[in-house]
Amino acid sequence: MIRRPGTVLALLTGLNLLNYLDRLVVSAVLPKVQEELGLSNFQGGLLATVFLVGYFLTSPIFGSLGDRFPRRGLIAAGVLVWSLATMGSGLAMGIGSLLLARAVVGIGEASYATLAPTIIDDVTPPRRKGRALAVFYMATPVGAALGYLVGGFVESRWGWRAAFLVAGGPGVLLAATCLLIAEPERKLATEKADVLRDVRKLTRVDLYRRGVVGYCAYTAAIGAFSYWAPKFLYARYALPLATANFRFGIVTVIGGAIGTILGGRWADRRSNAPLPEAKPEVGATGGDDPDAARARDREAERARVKKLLKICATGSALGAPLAAGAFLSPSPTVFFILVFLAITVLFLNTSPINAVVLQAVPTELRASAMALSIFSIHIFGDLWSPPLVGLLADHVPIELAMMTLPAAIAASAWLWWPRRAATAA
Repeated sequence: MIRRPGTVLALLTGLNLLNYLDRLVVSAVLPKVQEELGLSNFQGGLLATVFLVGYFLTSPIFGSLGDRFPRRGLIAAGVLVWSLATMGSGLAMGIGSLLLARAVVGIGEASYATLAPTIIDDVTPPRRKGRALAVFYMATPVGAALGYLVGGFVESRWGWRAAFLVAGGPGVLLAATCLLIAEPERKLATEKADVLRDVRKLTRVDLYRRGVVGYCAYTAAIGAFSYWAPKFLYARYALPLATANFRFGIVTVIGGAIGTILGGRWADRRSNAPLPEAKPEVGATGGDDPDAARARDREAERARVKKLLKICATGSALGAPLAAGAFLSPSPTVFFILVFLAITVLFLNTSPINAVVLQAVPTELRASAMALSIFSIHIFGDLWSPPLVGLLADHVPIELAMMTLPAAIAASAWLWWPRRAATAA
């Protein structure tokens, strides 16, 4: 059995690399898929949408199950399903079968993305939770970059179908390793599963609510940005597709890794900074009043979550103008410089916002909180942004269509920025 926290983190992070590789390989080969299957930009964007339909519709179900039952079997099943469906994408003969395959990829990834972070949070000491989540979520830019690099490399030699087969194979082989994870003891939800009841409890937590609403705007921008970037470079600057994928992949992995690591360390420093000590209240027995002690603990936790939200707001406030400059840049060189800086500051948010999702809610609802977050950021975020950008790009120059994304990033900064007063949960 796998018991050591570092080994658990390494395994789940490695599988998260495959998660994002399989998710983004479609973006790397999209222009060639469009050419062979005769798809418009709007139809190309729908491939991202159906993936997310499968993803967000099932994530609350996996979250509710994960709060009540062992998680390793659900995670292993998710890895196997998404990997087989990725390989099936390479066998698609038309738009219908390709849409179906991408929807099933989303179902498999929903199980993994909902439950894996909760295990990492369980096994990690409190002072290192931010860094652990940063390592796990560093797989987002690295895996996305691998999707561009692997997709572009394989497509240029053996075609776009082979790219899907190569991307899905490793997950099929590694899925069973998740069954070896020794889950730590935890408090399980004892009530009968009721997704709507859990949602009502979570939406009453004001800091969780603010975090997720801002996350929706952020995800809408990042989702469409990552999906259309290779096509943008291919259409705007006439770069060969393999070159566009390679350069954007390198920029993504370096900028994303730097931003994610810095964001995790920043989150740990802000979360672990000492807070002003409140004077203990004396109870009837002469000791510290238990109710007052619990209230102080809740307020201290809220203060930490507010600090994490400010990190997220700062990253988005810096990233919005950089992204706008990148899309309007006159040359690919300027684009890559600005987009490297934009990716770096935007990925500062990765660890802090997921820490907000986990730490703003009661322990027994963390899996449900992660699931509701995933559901929300996709149904209100990148479910609609790739096809919307694609639809705009069918009628206006693609650089103008992409300018909707910095506006969404700026909205996330405003939503996350600290308020003078907040109502307690």
